[in-house]
Parts: sequence; structure tokens; C-alpha cells
Amino acid sequence: MSRPDIAVTGLGAVTPAGIGLEAAWRQVCQGTPTAATDPSLAGLPVDFSCRIPEFDIGAVIGRRKLWRLDRFTQLALAAADEAVHDAGLDPHTWDGARVGVVIGCGLGGARTWEAQHVRMEGLGPEAVSPMLIPMLVPNMAAGEIALALGARGPSLVAATACASGASALSVAQDWLASDRCDVVVAGGTESGSTRLMVTGFHRAGALSTRRDDPAGASRPFAADRDGFVMAEAAAILILERARDARARGVRPRALLAGTAASSDAHHPTDPHPHGAGAQSAMLVALADAGLSARDVDHVNAHATSTPKGDAVEADVISRMFPHRPSVTSNKGALGHSLGAAGALEAALTVLSIQQSTVPPTANVDAPAPEFDLDLVTKTSRAQNIRAAASNSFGFGGHNVVVILTHG
Repeated sequence: MSRPDIAVTGLGAVTPAGIGLEAAWRQVCQGTPTAATDPSLAGLPVDFSCRIPEFDIGAVIGRRKLWRLDRFTQLALAAADEAVHDAGLDPHTWDGARVGVVIGCGLGGARTWEAQHVRMEGLGPEAVSPMLIPMLVPNMAAGEIALALGARGPSLVAATACASGASALSVAQDWLASDRCDVVVAGGTESGSTRLMVTGFHRAGALSTRRDDPAGASRPFAADRDGFVMAEAAAILILERARDARARGVRPRALLAGTAASSDAHHPTDPHPHGAGAQSAMLVALADAGLSARDVDHVNAHATSTPKGDAVEADVISRMFPHRPSVTSNKGALGHSLGAAGALEAALTVLSIQQSTVPPTANVDAPAPEFDLDLVTKTSRAQNIRAAASNSFGFGGHNVVVILTHG
């Protein structure tokens, strides 16, 4: 039996560019970075990040629940609210038993964990919140979305480090194709720019140390890249079978044509030196979509601005796609939102397809000379995109590739 087409019908996001996916789209198209000195990181070797601007999140998700939710869950709820409305769906009228929720998250409630540890050490065990556990466990992003939307189908959180958001989309595709759900709320969320987490990534050698130039620190594929910039974000995509969307009068924004995952089985944090796992995921994702490598017009690269990671990905892209499709990385503008990144970049790729526009890679005039890439830099490029690949890779050797096509 042929698999049904899976449609993207709704998008929502909260990012360092502002509230709503449109704000993120404007920021990446302008090529303007959001990284800045972060007062909460004062005194640390890395004291900058990409933070979401202050906004009244209680007005979006309800003030009465704020006290019991960590920020990563709050952001996920805000993005889900936008995405559901964008899809033209009404949780009051849908069949909740046929609605699933799958969210990617790498760290969970890091803010709550650190704050409550400080309280226990300073004030004793009785000062620890009784809500500590439900606030910090990663699955609560999916659990709280299901609660808010009355989604009674399957729900879970995918944790594949920086590939988590893309892993969530792959799971959602399977649920829809196997008829377990009619609608899936899928995406990723992360708010991990805490003192301990930032210090941990710095000690691992993963972060840029450009304290004198935070805005210019995230430099994907640049010759002088030196690490990524931590960011917080949430992004949600509403997925349905395309025939169901059209039956209710909704034209898909794009089609989730194929997904694939692989493992490097090489090193806890370093990518495979030849990108074997990444290439395998690309090949299988294309086969899943029924496409050849030459059908891909655009690649939204994982490209975090780390020396090893960008080099391996550039090599794999040039091997896989010798016809040199356009390449961009949104992390130059928005930083690296870890578990949310794969979903956010897939959502932005949907907009690239819809609007025939490839945003530039911020902070880069040209790729490093050893990279054979058609990297879009400086200004956005008008381009008709039939099919695009969105890459996501994570610590642990996780590789996830998502193929999106015109709806």
C-alpha cells in the first residue's frame, strides 16, 4: 500500500527574534543575528546567548498555570497555540482521541533543576517545590500540550539531543501514515541557557568564546568559526494527511515527504569524520520521499558553527549533492536552540518553499575556501524550491534528515 502524503498545515514558534514564526522568518531573511550579552550569565567564560525577548506569556497560555511550568514547557504551549490556530483547527470540536503530540527536547527543565538545587542547599529540603519533578521532566512538554488541547492520542517527547525536534517530526509521520492519528502536534522546545548548562557546553569545547563580539559569534561554515551560541526557542508544526486537510478546505503549506534517522556509533560528541551516518540518513530520507539527490534544490543545514561539525556536514552535502543546491543555516541569526532546532529549521524551510526565498547565513561573507557549497550569504535569494532537505545532528551520534516538498 502506498503511504499517504503528510501535510504541514500549521506553524508556530517562539524564538530569539520574537513571538510568532513570522518574526523568526523576518530575522533570518534580514540576516541579523540575535546573540547578545546575557545578564544571567555574568562572570562566566561565555556570557552571551540568544534569548527570547520579554513577552506576556501568561496572556498566551493562561496565567494560572505559569507557576507550575518550567520555561521550556511554557514556550512549547505558546508555539502550539499559534500553530493550531494557523492550521484552522479547533480543539473544542476535534476528536481528541485521534490527535497525537510528539515534542523534541534535549535538556528539559534545566532552569527549574538549578534553581531548586540552590534553594535546597541554602534553605533546606522543605524549601524545595513539590512541583519540582513535573516541572523538570522533559515529557511534560508533550503532556501539558495534550492537556491544554484535549489531545488524547499518543504523546511523547523525543530526546536525541540537537536532533530531537526533527526526530519528533519523523515519529509524527509514522503515526499519521499508520492511521494511529488524524492530527499530530509535532515540534521541539528548549530553554537551557542556564549558568550550569552554558558552562558545561563551554567545558566541552562546543561554544564560541567571542565575548567581544557576541552578535558575530555564530558563523556557520565560516573559516574562523569557533563554536555555537546557546539559544532558547520552541517550534510546532501541525501535521495531517494531505487528503484530510484538503477535505476540510485547507491547502497544505508543504508536504513532509520523507524522514530518516541513523546513528554514527562513533563517539559521544564528535561526528563521524567522514559523515557516514549523516550521509546514510540523507540517502534513506530521499528514498522515503521517492526522490533522488538531484531533486533537492535547497538544504537547510544543521551547521552550528563548530569547527568539526560544519566541516563534516559540508563534505557530506558536497558529496551527496554535486549539482550544488543552495545551502543556508538559520543558526547564524537565531543561535542553536538544541532540542528545538530541528523543528524550527523545518518550519523555516516550509516558509522557504512557500515563499520561494532562501534566507542568508548570518555573519558569513563566504564559506571557508575548502567547502564546495553554494552558501547563501549577505542577502536573501529568490529561488523556486521543489524539494528541500533539513539536516539535524546531535551528541550521541544522532542524525535525522527531513525532506519537505511543495504542497
